[in-house]
Amino acid sequence: MILHPQVQAVLDAFARMNLSPPDQIPLAQARAQFLQARAGFLAPEEAVGRVDDSQVPGPGGPVPVRIYRPAGAADDAQLPALVFFHGGGWVFGNLDSHDRLCRALCNRAHCSVIAVDYRLAPEHRFPAAVDDAIAVLRHVAQHAAGLHIDRNRIAAAGDSAGGNLVAVAALHFRDHGGPRMALQVLLYPVTDLGMGSASYRTLGTGYLLTAERMRYFAGQYLERPDDAGDWRASPLLAKSLADLPPVLIITASHDPLLDEGQAYAQRLRMEGVPAHYTCYPGVIHGFVTMAGAIDAGAQAIDQIAAALREKFA
Repeated sequence: MILHPQVQAVLDAFARMNLSPPDQIPLAQARAQFLQARAGFLAPEEAVGRVDDSQVPGPGGPVPVRIYRPAGAADDAQLPALVFFHGGGWVFGNLDSHDRLCRALCNRAHCSVIAVDYRLAPEHRFPAAVDDAIAVLRHVAQHAAGLHIDRNRIAAAGDSAGGNLVAVAALHFRDHGGPRMALQVLLYPVTDLGMGSASYRTLGTGYLLTAERMRYFAGQYLERPDDAGDWRASPLLAKSLADLPPVLIITASHDPLLDEGQAYAQRLRMEGVPAHYTCYPGVIHGFVTMAGAIDAGAQAIDQIAAALREKFA
């Protein structure tokens, strides 16, 4: 399978940027570089009905969130909601990095979107991000009326590290009586930080996200290497995936995380969970947030929105 010409153009543009490896520059500079490098590939900003920055209580202090309401929705309308967790290896990303994706999903699924600025590593190592994800999802469900959302129609989505957090939170709530998501949307999720799959070997270089970069992220995120064997870091290692909410998993053909996303979908199906799996051909990790340059990203956003509308109906 060959790369789509649009994806090759993106890779060529990144090569011309001559970016510094994140482990060789100060962390603040690496985070700024992550945002700046991707800015030119974002989809156009969609106008929504309302955007409010707020906070919800978390185990390590208030967790910043950004709440979107779709265009045309009354302020007091009880809408379905999508709680969104950004990617970036648990080290990079924030409310701004995925703002345009959240706006698009808000309008196209006609739902409230609550984006979460969970604690990042290495300042806050595993399981801080997991704890924040669980706390925010529980808060949203418990305070649904005040947020003008329907408690029975709450979904969660995330890309890469954010997808990992959604999967882990769903497992936690299954076992601890928490809110049940209407749908999990996992975009090229991290499901096994053991990093031993074949796609790490065959797709681990040359496609923007590399095996070396994933080792860097894991080193920043995990307190100790053995944490990779904890299901809260690697949900594919959970003893059971049964009785989980329905899942939409989207992967990219040229991504070291390809195999673990596919393996997670296969296990879910084997254990009786409705799981829809799509691998987009000729694209790389992160293509959904590059919808301004990669048409497949826009197609995936439409697919996600359609899946949400179906579950919210």
